Amino acid sequence: MIQTLWSGYGEIVRLGLTGSDLNSVILKYIVLPDEVDQSNHPRGWNTALSHARKVSSYDVEMHWYRDWSARCGEGCRVAHCYAATADADERLIVLEDLDAAGFAVRYSDLELDGVKLCLKWLAHFHATFMGVKPDGLWQTGSYWHLATRPDELAAMAEGGLKQAAAAIDRRLNICTFQTLIHGDAKVANFCFSADGQAVAAVDFQYVGGGCGIKDVAYFLGSCLSEKQCEHWQETLLDYYFDALKRALDEQGKLIEWELLKAEWSALFAFAWADFYRFLMGWMPTHHKINPYSQRLAAEVIAKLNAE
Repeated sequence: MIQTLWSGYGEIVRLGLTGSDLNSVILKYIVLPDEVDQSNHPRGWNTALSHARKVSSYDVEMHWYRDWSARCGEGCRVAHCYAATADADERLIVLEDLDAAGFAVRYSDLELDGVKLCLKWLAHFHATFMGVKPDGLWQTGSYWHLATRPDELAAMAEGGLKQAAAAIDRRLNICTFQTLIHGDAKVANFCFSADGQAVAAVDFQYVGGGCGIKDVAYFLGSCLSEKQCEHWQETLLDYYFDALKRALDEQGKLIEWELLKAEWSALFAFAWADFYRFLMGWMPTHHKINPYSQRLAAEVIAKLNAE
């Protein structure tokens, strides 16, 4: 057993094999409950809507591993998919064991070099899928986007951020330069090599279309403290955009680079405020609700009001 799935929807296990060239594989085994059990959610958010979202997320993940993941090169390493199948109430995904492949280290927070390594992974991922249509995936990637979170929006306290939620969401969704985003690119979903020189990513339940800077903002918030965000924001954004430019050039993607960089740079605060909006409805005592997040949200609200 590696872990149980969120709200008791199954488990992830490592299986040892005999009579195979592989010593082990990872099985993600999803069992859909017959009915929604609100008491089984860590935050009490289980509803018919949240259940439908989870079911869709596992179907998306199956489609991702079966039909999309092989497009990822070493620059955005993911587990190889050996099998993916489904019936009415079960989903089975059999994956490469990334620990056995040399990615056995996990972190809950990162030093600067580790942050840059993951940003480089995101840059290669976004470059690989720049301009593609998310067929079979979420049309809008990320688990917190507004269309899937009406309950959390309703639970928010009244104020400027709640009033601006739809405008922030719309600004992110209509951006000119679209790619695939991981959609849950937190530090816990990255697997590191022992020497700290390589990284792979897991958990593609919320992969879909969108602006790549959403992944960047969410990732930085997952592994850096408020003070680190303040101190390193510009340095890390510069690093991400340099890595994205190199990845696009390496892949021969003809993109109007200065326009892309300007658009996504301007949307960083919008992406941060968008996730902050989700937290304010989902868990208003969360530690990421801090002065840094409040400042970025206030800047976005002021910009929208000025327009």
